[in-house]
Amino acid sequence: MALLARFSDHSLRMQIALVFGTLVIVLAVLLSLGFGELLKHHIRRDAGLSLQTVADNASKLLANGLMQRSLEAEVLASAATIWSAGLDSPEAQHMLARSQAMEPSNLWIGVADAQGVVRNATGGLLQGHSVAQRPWFQRGLQEVHVGDVHPAQLLESLLPPTASGEPHRFVDFAAPIRIGPTTVGVLGIHGSWEWTREVLEGLAPSTSAENAVELFIFDRQGQLILAPRRHSTTLQAAGQRLPEGIHVNNNRDGGRLQTAVVPWLDGKHYLTAATQLQARNAASDLGWRIVARQPVELAFAEADGTVRLALAIGLAAALMASGLAWMAARRLSEDLYALADAASAVEAGRPGSNIPAMDSNREVHQLSQALGQMTHRLLAAREAMEEKVRLRTLELEAANRALDLQARTDALTGLLNRRGFESQMAFALALARRSTRPLSVIAVDVDHFKRVNDTYGHEAGDEVLRRLARTLETRLRGSDVIARLGGEEFVALLPDTDLEGARAIAQTLVTAMAQQQDPVVGTITVSAGVASMRGADDSGAAILRRSDMALYEAKGQGRNRVCVEA
Repeated sequence: MALLARFSDHSLRMQIALVFGTLVIVLAVLLSLGFGELLKHHIRRDAGLSLQTVADNASKLLANGLMQRSLEAEVLASAATIWSAGLDSPEAQHMLARSQAMEPSNLWIGVADAQGVVRNATGGLLQGHSVAQRPWFQRGLQEVHVGDVHPAQLLESLLPPTASGEPHRFVDFAAPIRIGPTTVGVLGIHGSWEWTREVLEGLAPSTSAENAVELFIFDRQGQLILAPRRHSTTLQAAGQRLPEGIHVNNNRDGGRLQTAVVPWLDGKHYLTAATQLQARNAASDLGWRIVARQPVELAFAEADGTVRLALAIGLAAALMASGLAWMAARRLSEDLYALADAASAVEAGRPGSNIPAMDSNREVHQLSQALGQMTHRLLAAREAMEEKVRLRTLELEAANRALDLQARTDALTGLLNRRGFESQMAFALALARRSTRPLSVIAVDVDHFKRVNDTYGHEAGDEVLRRLARTLETRLRGSDVIARLGGEEFVALLPDTDLEGARAIAQTLVTAMAQQQDPVVGTITVSAGVASMRGADDSGAAILRRSDMALYEAKGQGRNRVCVEA
């Protein structure tokens, strides 16, 4: 009652200002909080999607790695020509050592006979020991096998300590060695578990340190098997398991957000996303769950700041509206009801809702405009933020595509570059060795190319290179691999083609080029050198070297000709 008495002592203008100003402040706060919460929801959703993307990418990368390792074991075990010479032959020892040199994280590669006795191994480790009771050997007798992570046993005392000082842990890869229908042994690979940590650390975003994004791996039973080094001991000692309350994404949810805020055993709450390791083959289906987490205070920092900003904007607009309310005297109550109804509709998110312009007097008109502009700014801020996220996503996707294309192709001709060719060469060699089919290489070089550049300019020289690239593409098969290794040097990889067949194809290319007339340079000739794979031990570098020697021989004999390896 006393409060009402004091209120009635004020003038009508003051009463209207107090009532109207208080109402406008409340409306402004409601609008600010409503739009702020809406923006906060979108920001939190985007943070969750980003975290889920990190987990999904880690899952794909690990799945690809496990599949490649299992295929490596299968390819090595299928080298029947080497194993026919004996499991302990020097050729087998050389192959194992070369494979380990190509992948140093394979700490041990060995071959055990059908009775489980190690006959050959990198570094001679465990040679002569029995591994008949080891799961990788027992499973490897039957099929390609990928074993879950486990501590080192026989090799712990034989290997140098890890960089972190932790005990060695391995992921096993095994495949049966068969000569004809007979299984003569098992090839086993002990891959260092540190390889998995390196994969996850290499995948972490460049801003992960400041955003505290961390990746974990849990096994099929929910046990923690990999954590960042700074948390590994603490969480494993506390018995951390796969956190409850999170949904493990199995890539069948149609893109639905899978993140949740859950507590961990370190006493904190984290925005957490989890995904199932999508195995690329049956052998590598280990049931791992990849989990990404981020502290809530960092994950939602931008969202909380947005709410505070929206509230500040709303309060500023409310103060301005209260000043205008001081001058309101007529039809104020009707305008207030109209504004209140409109604000409620906007706060509820009804389609087409906005703050109407009031024309009963200048002050009310200004107030309605101020509230309408505030609403417009908040909506525009949300749309701008969503557009910014969309544009950045498109830019990132375009940059990734451009980087991948730039890394594998030659910008001038559109052919593969040296990097792209080497990966194709490695694949073709492995296939040729496994199928014992021929494989040939043609090295092609433009004759007197420096004279073309010096005489007609580099633009004419570039057009000569593009003409040669087009000729190679039209004259060769779709299964052949064509690349520009640098300068005027081109190379063609011909699967299922022996030396004589490759020589005939090379002669066709040389003749085709000599018959063309460039409008600027005139007749263009090329020289070619041909080499073929000589056996399972032949390497890609050796074949290329022999084709280059044959090319130099063609140059020495007068150019515009084909020479084959000696």
